[in-house]
Amino acid sequence: MRSQVRRALWDMVPRDHRESQEALRRRQLVVLGFVLVGAVVLGFSLRTEPGSTQFYVFTLAMAGLWTVGAFVSGPLHLGRIALRDDYVRPVLTPFVVGAVLVGVFTAGGLLVRSLSFLDPLTAQIRDVLAYTSESNLWVLGLITAVNGIAEELFFRGGAYAAVTKHPVYVTTIAYAVATAATGNIMLSFAAVLLGLVVGLERRASGGILAPIITHLTWSLSMLVILPLIFL
Repeated sequence: MRSQVRRALWDMVPRDHRESQEALRRRQLVVLGFVLVGAVVLGFSLRTEPGSTQFYVFTLAMAGLWTVGAFVSGPLHLGRIALRDDYVRPVLTPFVVGAVLVGVFTAGGLLVRSLSFLDPLTAQIRDVLAYTSESNLWVLGLITAVNGIAEELFFRGGAYAAVTKHPVYVTTIAYAVATAATGNIMLSFAAVLLGLVVGLERRASGGILAPIITHLTWSLSMLVILPLIFL
């Protein structure tokens, strides 16, 4: 187990993703522009009426924005992790990492609900969950998956490659700041923890496949589990 965790989150596989200075500067400008626009769109998307047509339009527009920004910024890579004497695409390990995150957030949710002095945080979680109770679960699940993929394409794809120093921490902060546009502290906290884990996966594997699988495992699971705890 320890070796699997090390391969998934720490040991960096060999890669050569170097870009020219001109390509790097172009990527940085593209990423910066899309982050600023994305924060505005994200803020509006979670201030719309739950289940409304406007809500779906904003969230899909958000996914489209992140996806376009990722591919316009430059090349993206799937990544690999070490397995015995070979390097393979990361599939099972990031799923396990996502399942562990689900367990952590589930335990945290039960703790928050049980402590009365954390009622303000409970209220913020229920504000977010209002979108699940007012929306078709299958449609919401599809939107959640599309947005999860798009966010990883951008933040652990284009944005990560645009940062030359401490990209794990910089992209985690950028992801949290963009999420903070919703005005919900619990979403921002979740973005920090999730962003740090998938950022480490990106650094270790050199690509976006592991972060995408972990993000989808976490987000789709929490879509079902959190309403059971708080609603």
